Amino acid sequence: MQKAVFLDRDNTLIANDGDLGDPELVVVLDGAVEAVRRLDQLGFLPVVVTNQGGVARGHYAETDVDRVHERLHELLGRDLPISFYACPFHPKGSVPEYTREHPWRKPAPGMLLAAAQEHAIDLATSWMIGDQPRDAEAGRAAGCRTILVGPARLEGEADHRVETLSEAVEVIAGANP
Repeated sequence: MQKAVFLDRDNTLIANDGDLGDPELVVVLDGAVEAVRRLDQLGFLPVVVTNQGGVARGHYAETDVDRVHERLHELLGRDLPISFYACPFHPKGSVPEYTREHPWRKPAPGMLLAAAQEHAIDLATSWMIGDQPRDAEAGRAAGCRTILVGPARLEGEADHRVETLSEAVEVIAGANP
């Protein structure tokens, strides 16, 4: 069984406070490339799991999400084995086929469970890193250990809280000698 680190995308790997459907606007956060490479060196499969309600709200299409992920993969390094899962659904959308709740939408663990099945991931030895409480909730619901990155004022339960993705990777490295 493979161990993985599930990574939220926006404000964990890339700078983004809103909807992002344009690959030219992808800006990788400082230290993210090195952090993801370190996860790979530690034997973890990096798996991006991201809510993309902008599809449901009609701001961009699923193909735009794919293009953003292609650009992110390019910036992180094409040689890295990395998987991407995106949930285009939102209960308050305006595009009928995407306007609903869905088991992939965090805080539900659906994306993590789907990735675990597809890649033979051992969830008990895996981690979820994100910047929102819903990320930690999804990780816990899937049976992973959890880390929240960002401001200390962030509410929500997680196994660890750190300021940066690089610090999160060091927590994982220390827990998995």
